[in-house]
Amino acid sequence: TETVAPAVDLVLGASACCLACVFTNPLEVVKTRLQLQGELRARGTYPRPYRGFLASVAAVIRADGLCGLQKGLAAGLLYQGLMNGVRFYCYSLACQAGLTQQPGGTVVAGAVAGALGAFVGSPAYLVKTQLQAQTVAAMAVGHQHHHQSVLGALETIWRQQGLAGLWRGVGGAVPRVMVGSARLAPFASAKARGQKQQAVAAVMTPFDVVSTRLYNQPVDGTGKGQLYGGLADCLVKIWRQEGPLALYKGLGPAYLRLGPHTILSMLFWDELRKLAGRGLHQGS
Repeated sequence: TETVAPAVDLVLGASACCLACVFTNPLEVVKTRLQLQGELRARGTYPRPYRGFLASVAAVIRADGLCGLQKGLAAGLLYQGLMNGVRFYCYSLACQAGLTQQPGGTVVAGAVAGALGAFVGSPAYLVKTQLQAQTVAAMAVGHQHHHQSVLGALETIWRQQGLAGLWRGVGGAVPRVMVGSARLAPFASAKARGQKQQAVAAVMTPFDVVSTRLYNQPVDGTGKGQLYGGLADCLVKIWRQEGPLALYKGLGPAYLRLGPHTILSMLFWDELRKLAGRGLHQGS
């Protein structure tokens, strides 16, 4: 791949992942609904409007129309732009500084870059999750926040919970993205190993479920979550009240999303970097 400046990688990485998001957002909607279904209730004690991947896709379309599969897209694009812009920028800086040439450097650089990206993009992911969970009463799972738009949601959260409210749930998002960011290391060769990348879903999904729950839970007048006190509390409550397999709710769409999203992001990123690199060479 062409060598470009970290600032250019920020723009290219964000753009590539936003393009991929357009194609994979429907899987995010289905995953969010499955992860919220039966929240803190024992298996078999609650209705299941979403059953499996294909049936869940059909259920979303019946409840929200075909456009329902793109719920939260604007927030998703904002999240991908913020998170991946920071992530690619920081990783590119690490590469430029030679840190990735050290033993284990690529994994560490990817994890740190992912953590920083997750923190910066957390408000957008918060709104994305809440918008994707919203649906008609008969098909509702999890708490319903009733936002009208991305900006309206951000304004409501800011007004009711303060600045800290925009980062509620970040404790679940950071480890989730850190795990996934180990994929930054083999970016150049991953196109030939796309199926291996999907194995990351098995490690990411418990953090993904926790992240969805933390972001979507209702809050009291002080902005404190009414269901979970944080990452560890959420993990324990899900395990005890729903069983250990509940930590893998939404694994199907998560698995199906990870491969295409990774490969599309890398393809777009590689091509954009090549174009940027050629432009810089021609201009010099």
